[in-house]
Amino acid sequence: MGGEQNLDILLRTLTATLHDGVHVFATVARGRMPDGLHPIMQFEEAEGTTLILLKPEAEAHGVRHEFPCRMITLNVHSSLEAVGFIARVATELAKRGMGVNPVSGFYHDHLFVPVGREQEAMAILAGIAKSA
Repeated sequence: MGGEQNLDILLRTLTATLHDGVHVFATVARGRMPDGLHPIMQFEEAEGTTLILLKPEAEAHGVRHEFPCRMITLNVHSSLEAVGFIARVATELAKRGMGVNPVSGFYHDHLFVPVGREQEAMAILAGIAKSA
């Protein structure tokens, strides 16, 4: 259940799924999650609770938000201890002037890339796997 740690295998077997919908990042005061809100991620920080959620949901609940983005899931079960995988992906995106907000789940890594650049990001990811 621990996932793959070998960087060469991770890169060679990399495939990705682009999810529907525009996501956004938001923050709410700790312990103040609006009723009926269903973020795909929440993380407690000293300043408040960071949320990643669909833009229409944020708007419907009056939650201020930033960074409209598209979610890409990397379809390889990477170990939480894998070294260099996200760094390599982020570096390739950065070479093309694309910022990325990566989030690691237990089974997969997820990338949040700017709206309008998702197809370019998918092509870059395919290129990483092809060249590995």
